[in-house]
Amino acid sequence: MGLSAVKRRSKNFFKTPKGLLTIILGVFAAMALPGQGVGAVAGLASATLAAGLVDALILRGRKKAWEFPSGAVLTAMIVAMVLRAQEPWYVTTITSVIAILSKYVFRSRAANVFNPAALAIIASFYLFHTGQSWWGALTDVTPVAKLALAAAGVYIAGRVNKMPLALAFLGAYFALFTGTAFVSSPLAVAEIFRTPDVEAALYFAFIILTDPPTSPAKYPDQIVCGLIVAVVSYAFFELAGVVYYLLAGVLAGNVWEAWRRANRRTGYTFPRGIGAFLREISPWRIGRATYRGAAVDS
Repeated sequence: MGLSAVKRRSKNFFKTPKGLLTIILGVFAAMALPGQGVGAVAGLASATLAAGLVDALILRGRKKAWEFPSGAVLTAMIVAMVLRAQEPWYVTTITSVIAILSKYVFRSRAANVFNPAALAIIASFYLFHTGQSWWGALTDVTPVAKLALAAAGVYIAGRVNKMPLALAFLGAYFALFTGTAFVSSPLAVAEIFRTPDVEAALYFAFIILTDPPTSPAKYPDQIVCGLIVAVVSYAFFELAGVVYYLLAGVLAGNVWEAWRRANRRTGYTFPRGIGAFLREISPWRIGRATYRGAAVDS
């Protein structure tokens, strides 16, 4: 491929939602990294390189041609920007690699079932006892940066046509915690309305929740999914008190969306289709013709 072709493909890529999100996350990282220390820089760089290399090799083996692992780069950036900046670089790197491998293991016929970054971050909590600071959501930057986060989030959600999903989640999420503040002790949920939780919710809603392969396309389905994610996130915060309550919510939404897609194809209703659904998304289906023909989108 000649230099002019490479330039043309690069230019076209950065016009796509993936390319635009790569630029946006790069800007967020550049704004936030100066206050996070060398460890955050090392973690972001090593995670991106390792995830990109693993995905590139897998894509090479599957498609018999080299392809830029754009989805892996985005996934690794999100993982690094959610985990604490103080996490060792190898923890961030391993978590990112787990994320890439997960999208090839847990699949339906159409796409990966789970948001890979969310699944891997939860796994790292149990493997490495990791924490989350969501530093990539500009939590430690000047308040003006919050406007940049909101504006960029609205823009990218609009480009991938997922605005109803993000707004349904945010509306239900803050309504649930507001109602809780009125009927019980406000101090118990006060942190939800403060930094860094507010920025984390915005980053989550506009960048993680709107992942196209794992979220609905039609507006009514987006609203239902957003409500499910909000309720599950709220429940994990109130009942379990775990740091990954937002990510638990998105995984619940992912399962609902995968079930909805499978049910649309098979016509099964709950609970009759549970067995077929679990077989379809299980790792043991790897190697079947339906898997080999599926495209990896994230």
